[in-house]
Amino acid sequence: MEELRNRLYDLGATLVRCADLSEVPAEARDGLQFAISIAVALDPAIIGGIAHGPTLEYSDEYERVNRLLDSLGAAAARLLQEEGHRAKALAATGVGIDRSTWSSSLPNKTAATRSGMGWIGKCALLVTEEFGPAIRLVTVLTDAELPVGEPIDDSRCGDCVACVEVCPGHAPTGKHWALGVHRDEFFDAFACRDAARARARKIGIEHLVCGMCIAACPWTKKYLKRAAVA
Repeated sequence: MEELRNRLYDLGATLVRCADLSEVPAEARDGLQFAISIAVALDPAIIGGIAHGPTLEYSDEYERVNRLLDSLGAAAARLLQEEGHRAKALAATGVGIDRSTWSSSLPNKTAATRSGMGWIGKCALLVTEEFGPAIRLVTVLTDAELPVGEPIDDSRCGDCVACVEVCPGHAPTGKHWALGVHRDEFFDAFACRDAARARARKIGIEHLVCGMCIAACPWTKKYLKRAAVA
């Protein structure tokens, strides 16, 4: 695993963690028990510019990182297959979304919480201690028995309501996420979608981007502060 992890870092990954998904329904994970969760951090200089809404630079960064994640997922799956394992890379975004529920059978952030990479914030994004929610994710499913991380089952957002207060769609309710709490109990994905679409179209972008909750998160601000000093 260390060789695979190092290879992914060389190719541009920011965080690489492994998870045991045995508690996830088998049909959602194609019968493959383990997962590699791969994150790429978003450019701090660009994230610092979206406090009041998306920008063309953020849209370009979003697309760049998604392309990188897809290539990282494909590389990880290929390396596992060369070792004789079954492996399947999921899409970084958009593919497999059920438009009636605006969700997928296995979100990338589910594998990430099971790997110990982070927790689900009140904005329904994965939040990491290193980068806040200023990351994008991809997942690779496999039958390779990987050294897995300790799952995170509860939110670490505490009393913070930064994302709740800044959301133009009023999508987060402010309720905490915990394992077993359905997304719809603390977040309105359709309100988020509609607000993101409206904000994006104001600057001529047709796909869904917003990012205000990402910029508002205190964990993101810590990341931006570290990046400014480095």
